[in-house]
Formats: sequence, C-alpha cells, structure tokens
Amino acid sequence: MCEHLSKAEDPAARTPEGCEECLATGGRWVHLRRCLECGHIGCCDSSPSKHATAHYHSTSHPVVQSYERGEDWRWCYVDNQMG
Repeated sequence: MCEHLSKAEDPAARTPEGCEECLATGGRWVHLRRCLECGHIGCCDSSPSKHATAHYHSTSHPVVQSYERGEDWRWCYVDNQMG
C-alpha cells in the first residue's frame, strides 16, 4: 500500500447530502467521493463535472474514499493506487 493510503485520515463529510460544487450550482452527479484530508465531497469522473478529481488538482489532497453506501475503497491520485 502506498504511503498516502496508509496515512489517510477519516474527516467528517463537509456536505453529506452530495457533491459540494454540484449542490451549489444545481449540477448532477453519478457517484460521490470524500477527500480524506478535508472531508470535501465531490462527484466521480463518470459525472459531468468530475469535482473530486478537480479538488485533487486544486489542493493536492492525495486520497479519496468512495462515499457510496456499501463501498469503502480508497484511491490515491498521486500513486494511482487503490487501497
């Protein structure tokens, strides 16, 4: 497992009801991802706006976790590794 995945935190979701940016703009999402550094909720790359990846590019926060019920996988953008 990469260093980022092993050191990832477990912050509370900032917008547990959905993607932070989509909620603000009236956008739509397919699946949600939670940033494990700050709790940002963003939409996945199958969503029109890809806010989770955009959040990584703007902040360099390396790890997201699926924010879908029944899923607990994590993804490191830096190392392109799932954990």
